Amino acid sequence: MARGANQKFKFPYLMKIMQEKTDDQHGITMSQIMEELQKYDVTAERKSIYADLTDMTEHFGIEILKEQHGKETYYHVGNRPFELAEVKLLIDAIQSSKFITQKKSEDLIKKVKGLVSEYQAKQLQRQVIMGDRVKSMNESVYYNVDDIHKAINENRQITFHYYRWNLEKELEPTHGGALITVSPWALTWSDENYYLIAYDASTQKIKHYRVDKMKQIALTLEKREGRENFKSQDLAQYSKATFGMFHGEPAIVHIQFADSMCGVFIDHFGRNIPIHRVGEGHSETRVHVYVSQQFYGWIFGLGPEVRVTGPDWVVANMHDYVASLLENYQ
Repeated sequence: MARGANQKFKFPYLMKIMQEKTDDQHGITMSQIMEELQKYDVTAERKSIYADLTDMTEHFGIEILKEQHGKETYYHVGNRPFELAEVKLLIDAIQSSKFITQKKSEDLIKKVKGLVSEYQAKQLQRQVIMGDRVKSMNESVYYNVDDIHKAINENRQITFHYYRWNLEKELEPTHGGALITVSPWALTWSDENYYLIAYDASTQKIKHYRVDKMKQIALTLEKREGRENFKSQDLAQYSKATFGMFHGEPAIVHIQFADSMCGVFIDHFGRNIPIHRVGEGHSETRVHVYVSQQFYGWIFGLGPEVRVTGPDWVVANMHDYVASLLENYQ
């Protein structure tokens, strides 16, 4: 048998064929394997292919199974690093992420589809269709996240320009285009957007920035500041307590609600929140939040079955907030 021009690549091509052309529902015969190898200008005898398939299982963790159907023996890949259901979840997450641009979403989904066979990839096609949801238009956001993680890991401050939309539907720089310098401490996901939680030494405050509105991120040689603000801070709880990632006055807020609404508070604040009855069909919880207009809006959106009962200054602020809103509709 004449040797093919790509003979030295026989094993990787064979591995590629098995991973792309086979799965639990689709096998391939030895004759078909040899035909596929010839497409890559590789020739091989059956005996050497048998040995290679054994090596894949024993040394490379790619389980090759064989099944007998009549007189034919079919070979296929068994276990994979990701099951089809897991790949579907990954694609759904990419597709629904607003901070990933349309183009980058399509690129990532194409790569993720490489984790399954070509037959399984066809089942994913229905999920690749992008909906009408608004995706980020900042192509660099994908790399912003990586830069921020690097700064956090290396304990360094960052500089960047921050942008906002104007009436011409264009992004314009804030702060007169001046560079912003902060100490990055965490990235959090809120309201389908990525936010940076950082310490601003110039104001001595914790601030939040939408990652898709950050541009020209650069790491500085300065060490991060504000560590004392985060020593006892549970950042996961912090994100739950901050509505719309707008900072506010911290408080333990008392909220009464109809028993049927308890799931709303468990979903948002977690199962560890205290809940006790305050009357027939009604209960109360106490949760730590950063009181802001966004928090008031969230409460009002839950309807008349939910009301804040304390502390007094929060209740008073809610009254004032409602009064100011009513003035707009006089």
